[in-house]
Amino acid sequence: MKDLDALCESIDAIAGRLQNLQGRAAQQYKPLVDDILLSRSRDAKQIEHTLDGLLDFCGQEPVLKMFKQLCRHYWDIDPAATAFYVNAYRQYRDSECDGGLP
Repeated sequence: MKDLDALCESIDAIAGRLQNLQGRAAQQYKPLVDDILLSRSRDAKQIEHTLDGLLDFCGQEPVLKMFKQLCRHYWDIDPAATAFYVNAYRQYRDSECDGGLP
């Protein structure tokens, strides 16, 4: 029973650290996304780099919102690249919903 309790505590600790990391990601990406949107940047490299980073944290609602905003902005610049990111998110979401099964 002690082993199970220790395992549960470890899982809780990891989950807490993950939530903390996701929250920090949202805080750190917000100024980047805001700058791209407010400046109406057309810098594909910067936008794609930001989308790549956001995609890692799309399980967090504020990050997903930023990801969607940036995709909407990028659509007018490069629809094919934007479609790639939307599909990447869909694959991520589907893998989360089915427990990560291929």
